[in-house]
Amino acid sequence: MDLREELPSDRQAVRDVHLRAFGDHGLVVADLVDTLRDTVAPEGGLSLVAEHDRQVVGHVMFTRSLLDAPRRLVEVQVLSPLAVMPEFHRRGIGSALVRHGLGVLAERAVPLVFLEGDPGYYSRFGFAPGGGLGFRKPSLRIPDGAFQAVRLPGYEPWMTGTLVYAEPFWRHDAVGLRDSHA
Repeated sequence: MDLREELPSDRQAVRDVHLRAFGDHGLVVADLVDTLRDTVAPEGGLSLVAEHDRQVVGHVMFTRSLLDAPRRLVEVQVLSPLAVMPEFHRRGIGSALVRHGLGVLAERAVPLVFLEGDPGYYSRFGFAPGGGLGFRKPSLRIPDGAFQAVRLPGYEPWMTGTLVYAEPFWRHDAVGLRDSHA
């Protein structure tokens, strides 16, 4: 398996990974990725793919958001989404993508990475519930346990406050959980 930055020629393959990995929610996620991709500038985010036999089988995206800290706004990254083709689950592909991405971001002096996800999965990478680390979630629809953060070497103790998601997450209604009965 090879990990590398996403290329323009990977666009459809990445879209297919999300459509397959997220099932009924796949279209929303794939559209979100297409929109977020336009915000990933050099040093401003990261989009990685995993290849197996020259086929894209996994993808992770880290995009710029802000932490509204008392001292000043802090540029942070949000890990979202992470997807692996269903037939390639449980082979360490998602873990490799996350670890590689966090390593690149640490080298870029990014102080914090946030996500919404399963604590049982993401705790292996150092993520912990954001509320316990002094952070406030950007929406009440995010379950407390799912709102997670990891501090990277660029973090400083004064960096606390509220995560402010980038606009595409709101536009695609990809923040927190919606009541399916509404």
